[in-house]
Amino acid sequence: MKPRQGKGVLCDLIVHSARLLDANGAVENAWVATKDRTIIATGTGTSWHTYNAREVVDGSARILAPGFIDLHCHGAGGASFDAEPHNILDALAVHRAHGTTRSVLSLVSAPLNELCQSLKTIADLADTNPMILGSHLEGPFLAAARCGAHNPEYLIHPTPAATAQLLDAARGTLRQITIAPELPGALDAIEEFVSAGVTVAVGHTDADMELTREAFARGATLLTHAFNAMPGIHHRAPGPVVAAFTDPAACLEIILDGVHLDPAIAKLAFDSAPGRVALVTDAMAATGAKDGNYRLGSADVTVERGRALLTGTNTIAGSTLTQDSALRNAITLLKLPPDTAIEALTATPARLIGRHDLGSLSTGNAADLVLLDNTYKVQGVWANGTQQP
Repeated sequence: MKPRQGKGVLCDLIVHSARLLDANGAVENAWVATKDRTIIATGTGTSWHTYNAREVVDGSARILAPGFIDLHCHGAGGASFDAEPHNILDALAVHRAHGTTRSVLSLVSAPLNELCQSLKTIADLADTNPMILGSHLEGPFLAAARCGAHNPEYLIHPTPAATAQLLDAARGTLRQITIAPELPGALDAIEEFVSAGVTVAVGHTDADMELTREAFARGATLLTHAFNAMPGIHHRAPGPVVAAFTDPAACLEIILDGVHLDPAIAKLAFDSAPGRVALVTDAMAATGAKDGNYRLGSADVTVERGRALLTGTNTIAGSTLTQDSALRNAITLLKLPPDTAIEALTATPARLIGRHDLGSLSTGNAADLVLLDNTYKVQGVWANGTQQP
């Protein structure tokens, strides 16, 4: 990176001679200019010379994509998002190094007062850190029979009082919540959360197709880690996944780590719901750290060869995935077109949480950029216009 002196429109950053790649497709020999944390122009060839940039990056033989967005992530670098604020920031730095410029911080089930405190902590951080989009409550409104790594002692029904308490604690920063729609009061709670601007996901549930469709009709728009912690597809009981496939407003989270789903099943999701798959990490504290023993909420987790399981069981307890690895898996294992894979990391999650200023390289969008080599390994990251370490 170097400064460029000369006459022309002033800007902060030019990345030129790159292959631009977002949900709209690829543009060869192209450039992006940013100023004041915003993309102010794009073009091709040498037309970038009309700009006088403070920093210039030669993107030759490389790919420039929008910053990745992760809607479902629990931590990294040995820390979880229900920890102290400085540990949360350390965990986020691990994911930023892998191209994730904006994160929704996920919390596992816990006593209501502890969840409220975590929501307040995240709200405080989001007030000053635009890379933190807000929080995701993966619980406590889950089905005990499908709780997975969540402590069943902390599961409760979504009463109006509990709903109000969580919304108040989050101060407008609750971006997503996972709900099992079969719980008493769940359908009404879905409407309440949606009216408060929260993306509601169906997950950790025994709901059938019809009940899932009812949840979607009440405003839910997402399946939490589709196929996991819910009924599968049966020829006489299609289940929640088919309900999402057939609802044009519904999206599906996919954890593309080679552990949670067979690649053929992940490809089925992309083929059945084009433009409606959001790749997420569901990453826990061991991400970017060594194998060993960790905690996920109140649960003990053992990580071996990058696979996280509840200690002494075969129950998956999150992942050690990063979004750049998910991108590579989508392209190499699923053979997806690169723009389709990028869409699932950028435009689709941005749309789900109503952030239309994120997720593409369009003029006017936030200056979130990821520079990749031709094997889709991260070479540089800019979040909110600032280059990341």
